[in-house]
Amino acid sequence: MSVEPEPETEPVTEASGPRWPIPPEGGWTADDLDRLPNLPPHTELIDGSLVFVSPQTIFHTRAVDFLRLRLESAAPDDLEVVREFTIDIDRQNRPEPDVVVVPGKVVLDDDQTRFPAEEVVLAIEVVSPDSKARDREAKPLKYAKAGIPHYWRVENDKGRAVVYVFELEPATGVFVPTGIFHDRLKVSVPFTIDLDLTEITPRRGTNANT
Repeated sequence: MSVEPEPETEPVTEASGPRWPIPPEGGWTADDLDRLPNLPPHTELIDGSLVFVSPQTIFHTRAVDFLRLRLESAAPDDLEVVREFTIDIDRQNRPEPDVVVVPGKVVLDDDQTRFPAEEVVLAIEVVSPDSKARDREAKPLKYAKAGIPHYWRVENDKGRAVVYVFELEPATGVFVPTGIFHDRLKVSVPFTIDLDLTEITPRRGTNANT
């Protein structure tokens, strides 16, 4: 969820937890994610506000691992598949898709912390209970505005993965749905991909939360 940082006026204790500094006028910027000390892992910047990630479910972890590994195997040699890495959209938006596919030329060195959004070929979000509104509404709008040509949204339907596939419509600059995939995902863009989505299903039981 978005946080409203408070000034750090007292020493941080284990009981009180960290307090974040007051944001500057106009909100935080993309560069601040690299400058602010002690931010929790995977903090995002959405509309100038810091967004902290809640603990992830087993479904989320398995889905992200599955997609990264399978896409890495299928991607052409000139593309890189990276999990949980921020992208620069504009000064006040630096979200972190769960998986991104980018040209290898934008992977510069081991100290790199972000990719330019305009270079992203595919952005994927695996929906968590606290990220539904962002992944279904806010982020797709921003990804489309940045010109990202392909967006996938992965949902948990009672322990089974459902993938909603979108493609950027050049004339309007918005995402249009091109398919809903339940057990098998087979597409030809951005490259040939054929995935058995049932492999994401948790191994123990079928009563995962939606």
